[in-house]
Amino acid sequence: MKLTVPRDELASALQLVGRAVSSRGTLPSLGGILLDASNGSLTLRATDMELGLTRTLSVAAESDGSALLPGRLLADVVRSLPPGDVTLELRSEQRDVELAAGGARFHLRTLSAEDFPRLPEFEGEAVKLPGPPLAETVELVARAASRDEVRPILTGVLMQAEGDTLTMVATDSYRLSVKHTKLEAPVTQTLEANVPARALRELARVIGAEGADEVEIAMPRNQAIFRAGAVTLSSRLIEGQFPSWRQLIPESFEHEVRLPREEFLEIARRISQLAQRNAPLRLAFTEGELKVAAETPDIGDASESMPAPFSGEPLEIAFNPQFLIEGVESVGSEELAMNLSSPLRPGLLRPVDGDDFSYLVMPIRLNV
Repeated sequence: MKLTVPRDELASALQLVGRAVSSRGTLPSLGGILLDASNGSLTLRATDMELGLTRTLSVAAESDGSALLPGRLLADVVRSLPPGDVTLELRSEQRDVELAAGGARFHLRTLSAEDFPRLPEFEGEAVKLPGPPLAETVELVARAASRDEVRPILTGVLMQAEGDTLTMVATDSYRLSVKHTKLEAPVTQTLEANVPARALRELARVIGAEGADEVEIAMPRNQAIFRAGAVTLSSRLIEGQFPSWRQLIPESFEHEVRLPREEFLEIARRISQLAQRNAPLRLAFTEGELKVAAETPDIGDASESMPAPFSGEPLEIAFNPQFLIEGVESVGSEELAMNLSSPLRPGLLRPVDGDDFSYLVMPIRLNV
């Protein structure tokens, strides 16, 4: 293997696939990036057995071949090289790869490529989805997925595509995020799977980095494979029954309060500085007013009021500050609607402009 490639293109590709390099060190090959040169292209692959990333570059190749190199070290070395072209040459006898740029020479010992896992192949009829709306939906929904591996089913995002609608749902049992996106062209076949939230976040990054207008999706044998531009991302699917999320959203609420999103968000962020040690953010609604307050014993307290079109009996409800703020951040309209019923029933945040997004958050019981 001997080839020449612009440093910046190689560095960018290594940075992208490097996100799938394992840092746990259980298997040396999982800490590597596989370089495969063939027919004027260089394919880079990395996987930690949960997530796989593949990126293909056009290169000037003198000879084909493959080598597995330590991923993070390779990325650091390439990034440090002088600007211009980089030449990579596999030296079989020395069991290393020489990287040359300008007057710099590096020799990196190869890892055993035989131990590198085979990534799933893209096969079967693909479902095609528009890239930007898919990435936007992921960004809105995935933050509500659980990070606790005790309940793996909740660490994923339920992804459904049928007809001209893409639906994504995530919940960690304390909050629920749902987004329906209308597609310009109906999908050719239905799609339903629980995809790890981590994989979808990486996909959103890839779509942005590649400027991908379209994403192709295949799901062979309990795997999800996404192809965006010159990048292929693969991930295992999460087995098990995703919660019946439609039953979790109340059919009606006693109050709907419309608030200017930015003003409410700024106040919530400001006051939440005094909501430490699991202290809640309190929302007290009275006639025409909302008071946001927080108190942490031995640290202090804070409160701030803003006008709010609320009427009826006063209502005080409390939420986890992070969950509430992330919900408000996810609402894309200038005005948000907050639907409430009682201090012990969940609240629902949604945009007022008709965007089909819902964010349900459970309250925290107040010790009055």
